[in-house]
Amino acid sequence: MIDVLVVDDDFYVAKINAHYVSEVPGFRVTGIAHSAAPALAAVERGGIDLVLLDQHLPNESGLSLTRRLRRQGHDIDVIMVTADCRPTSVREALRAGVLHYLVKPFTSEGLRGRLEAYAQLRSTVDDGAELDQAGIDRIVGALRTPENRHAIPKGFSDRTAALVSRIVGEYGAERHISAQEVSERARVSRSTAQRYLKFLAENGTLQLTLRYGESGRPEHLYYSGA
Repeated sequence: MIDVLVVDDDFYVAKINAHYVSEVPGFRVTGIAHSAAPALAAVERGGIDLVLLDQHLPNESGLSLTRRLRRQGHDIDVIMVTADCRPTSVREALRAGVLHYLVKPFTSEGLRGRLEAYAQLRSTVDDGAELDQAGIDRIVGALRTPENRHAIPKGFSDRTAALVSRIVGEYGAERHISAQEVSERARVSRSTAQRYLKFLAENGTLQLTLRYGESGRPEHLYYSGA
């Protein structure tokens, strides 16, 4: 079992992220913290394998906390979760030893992919056997979440797919949104919104539910997460 500490200054987001983690087999949440000091205290108490760490925290950034954990020699891993997608921020995080960098807002499926890749990495490293080149390649490969089923089909735009996903993600799992609403917010045609929503639902980025009205024809509604 991989024990996870969830760190986010937003109480609601921390609760949602903890829920996402608990849904992945082999992982359990052993603590939630909302700033750097209690997060560090939790790590020092022991029993934590992985920290799901927000970058923007009160008093100290997630990146600064990661560096402090490294200086103090704590044997834990970090996945950064943040809305900060600046190239310099990503580079600095990787240099500090962050294994994955997940940009908010993300879906339960997006986090699941990172956690499963991390579990694969631990399984490979914990084997104990001396590594040949193929073994090293497996470790490096485990740090890359498989993206084949998320590949954008021909005729689709990465930017539009990201925009549609972000619009739906802003509502989380609490509210379902229609293609018409996405169309209006993304400023694309309803048919275009429907195509992207269908694609994102099929690859697991978004979830689909049906609402039946008086006409008997169900309306397709989409939401992010479980």
